[in-house]
Amino acid sequence: MINIGVIREGKTPPDERVVLTPMQIQRISKAHPNVNIEVQSSPIRRVKDEEYSKLGVEVKRDVSSQDILIGVKEIPVDQLVAGKTCFFFSHTIKMQPYNKALLQAVLNKKITLIDWECLTDARGRRLIGFGRYAGIVGTYNGFRAYGLKHGRFKLKKATECEDRMELQRELEKVRVPPLKILLSGRGKVAKGSMEILDRLGIRKVGIREYLKQQFNEPVYCQVTFQDYFKRTDGKEFDIAAFLKDGSGHKSDFMRFARVTDYYIAGHYWDSSAPFIFTREDARNPDFKISLVADISCDIDGPVACTLRPSTIADPFYGYDPISELEVPFDSPNSITVMAVDNLPCELPRDASHDFGEMFIHGVLPSLLNGDKHGILKRATIAKNGSLTDAYQYLKSWVES
Repeated sequence: MINIGVIREGKTPPDERVVLTPMQIQRISKAHPNVNIEVQSSPIRRVKDEEYSKLGVEVKRDVSSQDILIGVKEIPVDQLVAGKTCFFFSHTIKMQPYNKALLQAVLNKKITLIDWECLTDARGRRLIGFGRYAGIVGTYNGFRAYGLKHGRFKLKKATECEDRMELQRELEKVRVPPLKILLSGRGKVAKGSMEILDRLGIRKVGIREYLKQQFNEPVYCQVTFQDYFKRTDGKEFDIAAFLKDGSGHKSDFMRFARVTDYYIAGHYWDSSAPFIFTREDARNPDFKISLVADISCDIDGPVACTLRPSTIADPFYGYDPISELEVPFDSPNSITVMAVDNLPCELPRDASHDFGEMFIHGVLPSLLNGDKHGILKRATIAKNGSLTDAYQYLKSWVES
């Protein structure tokens, strides 16, 4: 028997998402009678206890008797249960200082920690995550900022929408002027962004067309790192070499910044790579971008105007390229920045359903077949009080 407990999110600020919805648990139970799933009662979760109970899912105050505990965000140290197998986003693999105590506690309590972020297939592609809804909400938020800044339309906050259907109805208020919109990235975040752009009927164009032509309609162009970085030695771009080490490259982003109104940053960035655009670039008289939805949200990193993460309650701020300081988001000559770093929390029901589907198709089979393809093993950071071989690089950090 595989005994799974869906735990209540305990991190502050509260997170309303959940790993599995009631209908998904019902489907799993019908298809796999050897899987027993209990749900911990929660006053915070957007999917209510009653919705689980109605479908016959057992809701309990305490699910710590289950062998496997699954949650979304980091489990607070005082809520960790010794000896269990836990799935959650630990935010420890980059040695994030704010979670050192969490990893130390995981090791002390001999917990098996499997990190959602590290679950990949044989080709290294992530199997589960919230990237799609980060892209959907982040791009929507960008248009909301544009409407407010220019007085063109007013959109409801995404978090005030009951679900994605209501968010899509809000988009019917939007009449996009002939903006040039640049989207960086090819992954789930970018695909989520494109769902909003396509919903608005914005035409996608190629790079050459985007750079050279003027349009009497809004258009967007999708780019990736080989389009906005180039080698410093002038040689042909080598994707494999860049992915291994981004040094020896420089930004070629200004060719896009000269013609772009709204930039959606949905890329993955590594610290070995150069910045996409710098503060000096933003001061260039030819720099045209006036709105940035920084979904990737690397602080003081590749997108120079992203000074800090913003919040769901206060999602926008302005960046003054001359003073390099934060200003009100609608200040003249400023770059309006949307840099919310927990975007999927704004549509928790939809994001939870999406995540649950990925769990069912990408993760559950490994629990059922004894991890035949090593998917769980690759994502296991700690086991029996020790770091696993793949994560030994964390040893000196966690022990310091």
